[in-house]
Amino acid sequence: MHRIVIPLLLLTLSTIKGQVRQNEQNITISGKVIDAESGQPLEYATFVLQDADNPDKVTGGITDTSGEFSIETAPGKYNIRVEFLSFKTYSLNGQNYTSSTNLGPIRLEADVAQLEAVEVVGERTTVEVRLDKKIYNIGKDITTSGGNVSDALNNIPSVSVDVEGAISLRGNDNVRILINGKPSALAGFGSTDILQQLPADAIEKVEVITSPSARYDAEGTAGILNIVLKKEKTLGINGSVNTTVGVPFNARVTTNFNIRTEKFNIFNTLGYFHRESPGSGLNDNRYFSDASDFDRIIEDRDITRNDDGFNINIGMEYFLTDKSSVTGSFFYRWSDENDVTENDNQRFTDGDLNSRTLRTEDQAQKENSRQFSLNYTNNINDEGHKLTADLQYSYDNEDGLTGIQENNTIPNNDLLALENIYDNQKQDDFLAQIDYVLPMGDAQFEAGYRGNFEKEVNDYQLDTLNQNTGQFETNYDLTNVFTYRENVNALYTQYGNKYGKFSVLLGLRLENTQMKGNVDANIDSEALQEIIGQDVDLNFDKNYLGLFPTVNLIFELSKTQNISVGYNRRINRPRGWFINPFPSRSSRTNVFQGNPDLDPAYANAYDIGYMKRWKKLTLTSSIYYQKETRSFEFIREETGQVTSDGIQIIRSLPINLSTNERIGAEAGVIYSPAKWWRLNSSFNFFTFTSDGEFNGVEYGTTNSSWFARLSSKFTLPAKIELQANSFYMGPRQTAQSDTKGMFSMNLAMSKDVFKDKATVSLNVSDVFNSRKRRSFTETPTFTSDSEFQWRKRQINLSFIYRFNQPKEKNNRRGPQEDGEEERQFEG
Repeated sequence: MHRIVIPLLLLTLSTIKGQVRQNEQNITISGKVIDAESGQPLEYATFVLQDADNPDKVTGGITDTSGEFSIETAPGKYNIRVEFLSFKTYSLNGQNYTSSTNLGPIRLEADVAQLEAVEVVGERTTVEVRLDKKIYNIGKDITTSGGNVSDALNNIPSVSVDVEGAISLRGNDNVRILINGKPSALAGFGSTDILQQLPADAIEKVEVITSPSARYDAEGTAGILNIVLKKEKTLGINGSVNTTVGVPFNARVTTNFNIRTEKFNIFNTLGYFHRESPGSGLNDNRYFSDASDFDRIIEDRDITRNDDGFNINIGMEYFLTDKSSVTGSFFYRWSDENDVTENDNQRFTDGDLNSRTLRTEDQAQKENSRQFSLNYTNNINDEGHKLTADLQYSYDNEDGLTGIQENNTIPNNDLLALENIYDNQKQDDFLAQIDYVLPMGDAQFEAGYRGNFEKEVNDYQLDTLNQNTGQFETNYDLTNVFTYRENVNALYTQYGNKYGKFSVLLGLRLENTQMKGNVDANIDSEALQEIIGQDVDLNFDKNYLGLFPTVNLIFELSKTQNISVGYNRRINRPRGWFINPFPSRSSRTNVFQGNPDLDPAYANAYDIGYMKRWKKLTLTSSIYYQKETRSFEFIREETGQVTSDGIQIIRSLPINLSTNERIGAEAGVIYSPAKWWRLNSSFNFFTFTSDGEFNGVEYGTTNSSWFARLSSKFTLPAKIELQANSFYMGPRQTAQSDTKGMFSMNLAMSKDVFKDKATVSLNVSDVFNSRKRRSFTETPTFTSDSEFQWRKRQINLSFIYRFNQPKEKNNRRGPQEDGEEERQFEG
């Protein structure tokens, strides 16, 4: 695999080399780079000469087919570095050269942890391609400065984030979110809400894993997004402080602090934010059934959010020996959210306004999360023989109090409803994992175990004002405690090897899933079945055993192009809120209800990719196909119930459909027409077909959609950078709904100050205020025309100051370091 790479820096080295030759007093530094184990020469290895007194002055070149290099330079003091992907970096600092010198053979030791690596030549901080994934290093994306993790993900090719923060991969929202290779409280236990609280500048890179290897959890039929957080590797004390203010009012302070010695590494991230995010929504519902007293209802919502949050992540890595270490870390997150939604309801009969109400929903929610992690790593030898073990415990507690008041405004001011909803959700998650890596020459064998044990308890109470007595009374029909457990035990093994120009990674994963649910409610089972409108077992214990094979192949057509093929089988397990059968009360007329009869969905996915690179342009592309059985689909239907003032109650419900087939193609282009100008674009087109029925209604559909991105970045004199990112999501359809296309654009400008120790950034998110979801739903009994905007246009001004931490230090790392971190975090 290591012979298909032409490393970074070639675009700049040729220019520097031409300048050096103008010096008549040049000397020549030469040598030969070889494989330490086999003695074979390594062609296209990178030899770098860095001026020891002026680190910004760099020259160098690449080895020829015999592994030899010869560099002309001026006499002086230099730092030497030799890099070659899949091999450990060779470094030698502070060398004085006053005459031509032959360094002789330089032996590089194999880093088998990167057996499957294939690097896309170009700016390393943009994209790397591996056998089973693409890696996007986002350090230079200034449009996300002062933003959150969701903002950063929305700029990643293949990924889309809708207006409510839901994340999709290739248009499929069944995606697994991992932090540092593991399910984590930092990712909200599968919820995406927390990703809108963590700062984007905490991210080192994002791994888009569309064909996951066997070492990964089989969860997520669309694939996996692995968010790798920064972890400074520089000796000494270093860190940064990042402050942001914005309009609508938004303030954030994030600090990163690191102390590293030869024996230990202490790292810490501390952050606080205050955010006010106004939003809006509009629903125009028309009814054709005699069950309703009205034929049209317009709901116009105005949303005000006032949220505060604090998070801290602190840990220490202690080096037991030069090959083994123990890392312990603690994460804590606290948030206090207060959202007020005012809903103006207009009700029509035969086209005339019949009545009008104002519904105010005041939702207060406090949440705190804790996570304790312990990792042991033993690099048994320098050839990649390795053993790692992880233990992780996470706890999350959410306390919510929602007050709902609805009054008539026309024809009178009568009180219609006054409710208090008390909602407490606790979640415990325990993870145990062990991974073993055994190199065997050019091959590599891996095996491991992962156990993940989750418990979620939802305690829900609804109190309604009795207007006759003036007292609040508990509604025992809906008050309940729902407990959900999900236990997953998995064993995996995989084998990788390279045969000339052909590389292969084969894996098999065995997973056992247990799903248990229990409802505790003060209501008999018959009445309960009538309330939830489904004849299902509310106290269930299900067990599933499955094999999940993976195959990933790469064939080198030449040194600048290759073809990859991937196959994997995946599972999509329903989340706790998908299972909870009790209706929500965010609206009296439109409710969400879980389905305890849901079973996991399974998918077989195939992927064929092609990569080609030229001097200034890199192309990545793929064609993919996925067939999912018993896939999840959200439907809307009448409940048969009406409110006290005669309005039909409509529910949204997840169901298992028979099949869902998806075929698509994507392409990404990185192009540098000039040193000061860089273009990055991607396009994804997909078609999906689903079939299945529920309650006698057919929900099959066929639909095509697409989305595209274009990013343009300019580097100007005086250390000024400009960047524009645009995104378009094409129209989409389901069996019941049509969603219109959506366009948005972000702009940013940054400038380095204080001798590059600080950077000032100004960015505008959603310049045209056009990031709105517009959809139309049609059923035999009603239609719904809706528009929703989660957050209006945002303007942020950010200032980041770095001490003992050069700008983009984390983004200029050699292949060895990237491989080590990847092996540490993959699971």
